[in-house]
Amino acid sequence: MDFLQIAKSRYSVRKYKDMPVEKEKLDKILEAGRVAPTGVNAQPQRIIAVTSREGLEKLGKGAKTFNAPVVLIVCTDKDSAWVRPADGKNIAEIDASIVTDHMMLQATELGLGTVWMCWFKPDVIREEFNIPNSYEIVNLLAVGYADCEPLSADRHGEMRKRIDETVTYA
Repeated sequence: MDFLQIAKSRYSVRKYKDMPVEKEKLDKILEAGRVAPTGVNAQPQRIIAVTSREGLEKLGKGAKTFNAPVVLIVCTDKDSAWVRPADGKNIAEIDASIVTDHMMLQATELGLGTVWMCWFKPDVIREEFNIPNSYEIVNLLAVGYADCEPLSADRHGEMRKRIDETVTYA
C-alpha cells in the first residue's frame, strides 16, 4: 500500500474486537514512533504502552478507551525538547504529535485500527501511572482490531476541504 492509500484508509475506530495486538505488531508501531523526526532529534517523547487488563482498568478511570487492547499514553518531556530561539517556542507537543502520527499510520498499515484521543483527565492518568510532573501527557492512542465497518477511503473528496482552500503559493 502506498502512503496516500494508508493515509486515506485510516479512520477513527471507537469499537475494538476482544483480541490482543501481537507483540511483533506493537513493537513495529513503537519503532515507527522511535524513528519519527523531532526537533534537533531531541526525542522528548515518553510513551507508556498500556497492554495489561490492570493497566487498561487504571486508564479507564481517566479516559474512555473504547475497549482497545492497547492504549499508548504519549507524553513529552518539555525540558528535553528543542526551543526556537527567535520566540522561545517549545516544540515538545509538536514532536509528540509527529511521533503519534507515525505510530497511528504504522498501525493502519498493519491492519489495526486506532483513535487519537485528547479528551481525558490528565491528573487522573498522571496519578494512576505515577507520571512525573515534568512530563506533559499530550494524547492517547488506542490501538486494536476494529469491530466496525471501515469508512471509505474515498470519503476525503467529500469530507475534506479542497486543496485550494487550504494551500496558497507564494
